[in-house]
Amino acid sequence: MASNSTKSFLADAGYGEQELDANSALMELDKGLRSGKLGEQCEAVVRFPRLFQKYPFPILINSAFLKLADVFRVGNNFLRLCVLKVTQQSEKHLEKILNVDEFVKRIFSVIHSNDPVARAITLRMLGSLASIIPERKNAHHSIRQSLDSHDNVEVEAAVFAAANFSAQSKDFAVGICNKISEMIQGLATPVDLKLKLIPILQHMHHDAILASSARQLLQQLVTSYPSTKMVIVSLHTFTLLAASSLVDTPKQIQLLLQYLKNDPRKAVKRLAIQDLKLLANKTPHTWSKENIQALCECALQTPYDSLKLGMLSVLSTLSGTIAIKHYFSIVPGNVSSSPRSSDLVKLAQECCYHNNRGIAAHGVRVLTNITVSCQEKDLLALEQDAVFGLESLLVLCSQDDSPGAQATLKIALNCMVKLAKGRPHLSQSVVETLLTQLHSAQDADRILMCHCLAAIAMQLPVLGDGMLGDLMELYKVIGRSATDKQQELLVSLATVIFVASQKALSVEVKAVIKQQLESVSNGWTVYRIARQASRMGNHDMAKELYQSLLTQVASEHFYFWLNSLKEFSHAEQCLTGLQEENYSSALSCIAESLKFYHKGIASLTAASTPLNPLSFQCEFVKLRIDLLQAFSQLICTCNSLKTSPPPAIATTIAMTLGNDLQRCGRISNQMKQSMEEFRSLASRYGDLYQASFDADSATLRNVELQQQSCLLISHAIEALILDPESASFQEYGSTGTAHADSEYERRMMSVYNHVLEEVESLNRKYTPVSYMHTACLCNAIIALLKVPLSFQRYFFQKLQSTSIKLALSPSPRNPAEPIAVQNNQQLALKVEGVVQHGSKPGLFRKIQSVCLNVSSTLQSKSGQDYKILIDNMTNEMEQRVEPHNDYFSTQFLLNFAVLGTHNITVESSVKDANGIVWKTGPRTTIFVKSLEDPYSQQIRLQQQQAQQPLQQQQQRNAYTRF
Repeated sequence: MASNSTKSFLADAGYGEQELDANSALMELDKGLRSGKLGEQCEAVVRFPRLFQKYPFPILINSAFLKLADVFRVGNNFLRLCVLKVTQQSEKHLEKILNVDEFVKRIFSVIHSNDPVARAITLRMLGSLASIIPERKNAHHSIRQSLDSHDNVEVEAAVFAAANFSAQSKDFAVGICNKISEMIQGLATPVDLKLKLIPILQHMHHDAILASSARQLLQQLVTSYPSTKMVIVSLHTFTLLAASSLVDTPKQIQLLLQYLKNDPRKAVKRLAIQDLKLLANKTPHTWSKENIQALCECALQTPYDSLKLGMLSVLSTLSGTIAIKHYFSIVPGNVSSSPRSSDLVKLAQECCYHNNRGIAAHGVRVLTNITVSCQEKDLLALEQDAVFGLESLLVLCSQDDSPGAQATLKIALNCMVKLAKGRPHLSQSVVETLLTQLHSAQDADRILMCHCLAAIAMQLPVLGDGMLGDLMELYKVIGRSATDKQQELLVSLATVIFVASQKALSVEVKAVIKQQLESVSNGWTVYRIARQASRMGNHDMAKELYQSLLTQVASEHFYFWLNSLKEFSHAEQCLTGLQEENYSSALSCIAESLKFYHKGIASLTAASTPLNPLSFQCEFVKLRIDLLQAFSQLICTCNSLKTSPPPAIATTIAMTLGNDLQRCGRISNQMKQSMEEFRSLASRYGDLYQASFDADSATLRNVELQQQSCLLISHAIEALILDPESASFQEYGSTGTAHADSEYERRMMSVYNHVLEEVESLNRKYTPVSYMHTACLCNAIIALLKVPLSFQRYFFQKLQSTSIKLALSPSPRNPAEPIAVQNNQQLALKVEGVVQHGSKPGLFRKIQSVCLNVSSTLQSKSGQDYKILIDNMTNEMEQRVEPHNDYFSTQFLLNFAVLGTHNITVESSVKDANGIVWKTGPRTTIFVKSLEDPYSQQIRLQQQQAQQPLQQQQQRNAYTRF
């Protein structure tokens, strides 16, 4: 059993392990800690971080850290060093230690050792624990004492601990500031120790007085100790202190610019540039016009390319922020010069064609940012400069295969995308430049250029059919080798071709792509190209590619996944034959599509596994099936006006019932049901949106568009047929003004606007229901279905993974067994949770707070019914908690006055930084059995016993009278 638990501990972390596994793993490690062999003890210690990662709840972490503290107390220095490393690696779990006093007591006992190395390790351990013991006076005293030690190792450890405690504790920072000052200014202190003491001053930002005294000391140091090392350390500490205290940032920028201009040492100049870059990233709004002007003058005057590159990197960072608008803003009373005549623009124009690639890249980025952010009318020449600079840099980088050339090329291509988005009229020339360079560039550069082309074409329809020929020629001669770069290039170029051919691919294009794939590609490349085809709506191509892959996978789950994708592509391909005004063929197309969708959903369900349930994919496809069925039903309802017209007495019935719509016959009720069905579908799409916390923005926008389609049809039914008088078009009229990020979105927006215009023109003109109304609805459905559905990234790939794991206490040993509680007492339910992330946490959005909803319902009563207030029957509570280091906990006080079994449900949802609530789950359930308290039970039994003789006497009296 021990070996099994060790195996489960060493295996990859999964979700849903039983608590027994955690205890077994801890017992196994504890056995290693108690071993007589040093190697086994060390091995057990270094495995603890993995244990914390796998079972991140306080009850286990507290026990584990207490065991580690015992090892630290009685072990040798090497074991102590291992415990120190484990503590530093597990910093985010420290606040989960429940017995902090006992833990610190065991650690602190080593500080009285005669061994200076043991004392040094203890000091570093205390410094690592500063976040949970910031105000421990005995720790403060030990650090101050150890700063005066004659052992260098102990002094360095004391400096480390002092820095950590200064960052956490205001009292310690105030108390230690004078001590640090004396040591730095003291003649007896060695220079290398002074260099280690100075960075402690960066943490003296707890209040204005402390920050001011630290700044004065640093100012004295900079002037008193002009050596290179001292100036560099002091200036950097100065910058970090200013960045934390915020008040002195403008002064610090001026000081750094002064050193950059006047100090002749290159090392100091480089440090000044590095710190200016830090302040440009952190506080760009504090940069004045004069600061930027001074930096431009330095860059124009310096003869060194390395320094010019650094200064330009600062300026390129500033050019993408609010600082650039401050620089070009018109100050009242002054005649502002045009942007073209400023030193910043002169510098950028000068550097655009520099022989150093890095300088040229930053010069181009500055020009691009100025062009995009400044909205003056006389920027035509500046726009041309930016385009020419980008073209020359593109030519330079595409002919160079050195490692730095790719990084420079990425900067240039990012600038191209930004320029095309900010100045759409320049996009055509940018795209032509890219297409020209594609033929002569290296493979690695071609991949990046294809990404850039696709990014521009997704935003703007600039890739026309005329450019498709060039792309296809390039695809034919792309290469005959199966290297990784060639495979990547095949995918990138195929994506550009799919974007360029916005409608269905021609037979020739499909033939070229398939021929090239058969000759040089592997299965993974084919799958990626098929995935891009599904994303761009080229479902006929995608279907053929998925079909070719079915026999190339080894797992049946992969087979069912590919088969489901093939069926979905086939289903969407069936909808391409829709034609306006031909409603019978529309019904047959939708029926054929539904047939393949039902086959696909069966395969998709078979492809899901417990570790990968494919919940988003299944729900998305189910909604698509229900939407198609609703469309089909609505077309049938519209046709029923011809097949089943209203009866002759319909007008009389309408007058009798007082409902004018009844004169249309049964179609009115059918339309009402149809409208409710579309609203229900819109609500379900909204639920899917809220459940997709980890989805990328394009996928969420796709779900939103499906929801808007449902709302559009329901609104059209209401406006045309059910309630023409009160229909409003204001809230729907703004859909076309939003900027579309893809061709699919542009086409859907165009359909929405067209349908709304048709509905508005018919509204109130004709009395409902006429053939014109039903034709308008049917044409709206056909127009929506003619836009090929886009299967976005989240359908295939999950880049961000976030899940919440809840632990409830008290919790029963057996999940089906209820927790016993007396009805006159309240249950304190503690809810703890851990936020678990994948490899890229917070890629699209981050959790700001977790909303916990606790509700209880009575399942079954026991005993007699008592008159109890309705409020006592159920519990409904909600709390918001903010996770700290991915951990949160809170408590609920629940009342169970009614005897019987109660079902408690705890459901979690999250709120992101934008205030949007996401229903991520999980949902946990426990059972509580409410029992009668002994005192009440005793009184009730006594009352029953007292009532029994009285009832018997009443029965005897009744018999006597009888």
